[in-house]
Amino acid sequence: MSSLSISSAGTGHHSRALVLFSGGQDSTTCLAQALTRYEHVETLGFDYGQRHSVEMEIRPSAREALTEAFPEWRDRLGEDHVLSLDVLAQIGGSSLTDDVAFAMQADGLPNTFVPGRNLLFLTLAGALAYRRGISVIVTGVCETDFSGYPDCRDDTMKAMQLALSLGLERRLLIETPLMWLSKAQTWQLAHELGGDRLVELIRRDTHTCYQGVRDQLHDWGYGCGNCPACELRARGWAQWRGGMV
Repeated sequence: MSSLSISSAGTGHHSRALVLFSGGQDSTTCLAQALTRYEHVETLGFDYGQRHSVEMEIRPSAREALTEAFPEWRDRLGEDHVLSLDVLAQIGGSSLTDDVAFAMQADGLPNTFVPGRNLLFLTLAGALAYRRGISVIVTGVCETDFSGYPDCRDDTMKAMQLALSLGLERRLLIETPLMWLSKAQTWQLAHELGGDRLVELIRRDTHTCYQGVRDQLHDWGYGCGNCPACELRARGWAQWRGGMV
C-alpha cells in the first residue's frame, strides 16, 4: 500500500473522501475500497478530450452497478462531479487526445503520456475537496504496473500532497491504494473487497481500452485487446487467475 495512506483513514475527522473516478478497473477498485472505509465518498471525473471518451459514458452506470451489487454502500456514495479539461486536448501531442498511433517517444515514454494530466487532476480535486469539506483524495495511480508516467510515481504524489496542503492551507491526504500493486494484485484486491460480485462488475461494467472498444467482451473485460491498456489488464487477469499474485 502507498506510504501516503494513514492508519486512521475512515475514522475521526477523516470521514469524507473524494475518489478520482474514470470508470476504469483501477479507479473502480479504489472507489470500492473507499466505500468500505469512509462514511461519505464523492467521485470526480475529467473530460479532457480523450479519444476513449466512452469512459465518460460508462461512469454513471458503473457507479450505479456498485450500489446495486452492494446496497450497503448506497448511503455512503455521494455526489458525482465532472470537470472539463479540454485544454489538454488543445496542447495535444498525445495518442490519447490526438488521432495518432501508439508509439514510444524519444524520451523513453509512450506517447500515451499526457503531460501534466495528473498534476491538473489533483490540483482541481484539491480545490473541489476544499469546497466540499473533504480531507482525503483517492487516486488509482501506480508505480508498479504502469507505463512509465512520471506523474503516477509515489514521489509525485507526495509532492502534490504537500503542495496542496500548503497552497490551500488545509491538511489534505492523497491516498494511492494501488501504488505498489501489480495488475494481478489489483484484481486480487477487488476480490478481497467484494468477492466474485465485484470482480464480475469490474470485468463487465468498467472501461480501460484506449481505443474505446465496447463490443468485444474478453475474459478480462471489454476492449480491443491490442492497446497498452488492454494488454496490461489482460496480463494481470491471466496472472491472477493463474495464481501468480
